[in-house]
Amino acid sequence: MTAPQRRVGVSWFLLFTLAWLALWTVQLTPLQLLIPLQLDTPDDADGWISGVVWSGLVLAVGGVAGVIAGPVAGGLSDRTRGSRGRRRPWALAGIVVAAVSLAALSVAEGPWAVGVAWVGVSVGTAVAASAFTALIADQLTTQRGAASAAVASSQAVGIVLGVGAVVLLGLGTVGGYLALAGFLLVAGVAAALMLPDPPSPAASRAARAARSLADRTAALRDHDFAWLLVGRLVVNIGNALGTGLLLFFLLYGLGRDATTAEDELLLLIVVYTVFVVAASVLAGRLSDRSGRRVGLIVAAASVQAAASLLLALLPSLETALVSAALLGIGYGAYMSVGLALATDLLPFPEDHARDLGFVNVSASLGQLLGPLVGAGLVAAAGDFWLLFAAGAVFSAAGGLATLAIRRRTPSAS
Repeated sequence: MTAPQRRVGVSWFLLFTLAWLALWTVQLTPLQLLIPLQLDTPDDADGWISGVVWSGLVLAVGGVAGVIAGPVAGGLSDRTRGSRGRRRPWALAGIVVAAVSLAALSVAEGPWAVGVAWVGVSVGTAVAASAFTALIADQLTTQRGAASAAVASSQAVGIVLGVGAVVLLGLGTVGGYLALAGFLLVAGVAAALMLPDPPSPAASRAARAARSLADRTAALRDHDFAWLLVGRLVVNIGNALGTGLLLFFLLYGLGRDATTAEDELLLLIVVYTVFVVAASVLAGRLSDRSGRRVGLIVAAASVQAAASLLLALLPSLETALVSAALLGIGYGAYMSVGLALATDLLPFPEDHARDLGFVNVSASLGQLLGPLVGAGLVAAAGDFWLLFAAGAVFSAAGGLATLAIRRRTPSAS
C-alpha cells in the first residue's frame, strides 16, 4: 500500500541542510587539507610518498570504523523509544563524540595519534549521519530528491567552508580542528534539537522484535538495494581518487610551493562546489518529477569518469579547473539522485535508519578508501597519472553497476 504523501516546509529544509553542512565540513576538511598537512613528510628519508601512504592508511581506518558504527547506530535508533524521538538522541551523541575527537586531533602528533583521533571523528559523524538520513524516509515521500540534493550540495559547500576558513584565516591545523569542533557543536546541536522527530512507538516496537542476525542483515541480500550499495561505494572511490590527494598533486605533481598549493586547492574546491550544488539541486528535482532515477545516475557517473580521465591525460592547473567543474556536475547529480533512489529501495520500513546507515557508509567508506587506494597507485607509478586513470575506471564501473537494479520507479514507504 502506498503511504500518504507528506511534505515539509522551508524551515525543515534549512535545518536539515545546516545539519549536513556541519557534518560534511568536519569530515571533509581534515580529509582534504588538515590530515595531509599533519602527515606530510617533505624532508623524510623515504621522501614525500611516505606522507601520502600514511594519509591514505589513516583515512581508510577511519572509514572502516564508520562502516561499523553507522549501521549499528542506525539499528539502535530504529529501536529507540521515548518522548525525545528515535533519531535525536543518536544525532546528539554522534555530534559530541565527533567534536571531542576533533579537539583531540588538534594536539595529535604522528600517524598513530592522528589515526586514533580520526577514528573518533569518523564514528561520531557516522552515528549522527545515520540519524539525520533516516529523517528523509521517516518524514518525506514526494520531496526525497530535494532532501537528497540538500545532502549532496552541503557536501560541496562544506569543503569550501572548511578549507576556505583554514586557508584564508590562516588557522593552521590546531586552530582549524578547534574551529571545526565549535562549528559542529553549534550548528549540529541546533539542527538536532529543532528538527521534528515525533516518537513512533509502533515502528520502534517492530524494530525491537526478536530477529536473527540473518534477518537484521537481510537488506544486504536484497538484489536492488545491494547493487545500489555496490555502485555507491565504487563511484565514491572514483570521486575520492579524483579529489582526495589533490594537495599532494599540486605540491609534487605540479611542483607548487606550500602556500601556492593551498591557494590553488581552495580555487579548485570552489569551482567544484559551484557545479556540485547546481547539479545536485537540478538533478534531484528532475528525478522527483520524472521518477526515473537510474538513467540520471549512470549519466552522472559517466561525467565524473570523463573528468578524471581528462586529468590523467593532461595534468595541469588549467585542466584541473575543467576537471573540477565536470567532477562537480557528475558527483553532485550522482549523490542527490542516488540517495533519493536509496530511500525508494529501502526493503524494510521498520529499519529505515539501519539500512540508510549502510547507504551512508557506502559513500563514506568510498571517500576514505579512495586515498588509500590512491596512495598505493601513486607509490607504484611515482606520479599521479595512474591515480586519475583509476578514478575514471571506478567511476564508470560504479555507474554501470546501477543498471543491475530492476525496480526503476519510486514507491513511497
